[in-house]
Amino acid sequence: MHIAVYNEENSEIFETLVSELRQFNMSHMDNEKSKPLSVIATDDIGKIIGGVSGRTIYNQLLIEILWISESARGSGLGTNLMLRAESEAKARGCIAAQVDTLSFQAPKFYQKLGFEIVGKVADIPNSPERFFLVKRYS
Repeated sequence: MHIAVYNEENSEIFETLVSELRQFNMSHMDNEKSKPLSVIATDDIGKIIGGVSGRTIYNQLLIEILWISESARGSGLGTNLMLRAESEAKARGCIAAQVDTLSFQAPKFYQKLGFEIVGKVADIPNSPERFFLVKRYS
């Protein structure tokens, strides 16, 4: 056995780890498939000005990232993108969504959309609070 430390991103290693973990998960969760989901907004010249990206799996939308350009913040674009992503997730059979965010990012934004804080990591020196949120669909 050899153990190595890498100090740079390596997509091949990451994808191998994700693939192997998914194989393990499938042995416990039947044949559940992860399906990517992204909803992207572009300006008139095709430049991305915002988007939400994640995946649907285990009857949930797992939000991995939501970003809105400075110029579009406060315009309602984030809400619009989230509603579109949630609509697609529901069409795929999802009954909930989950996300984690930092205190300076968007916990209040998600709460306005009906997400509930179900956990947080706080009191770590030189680190913002991290919030874990869930929204259950009716």
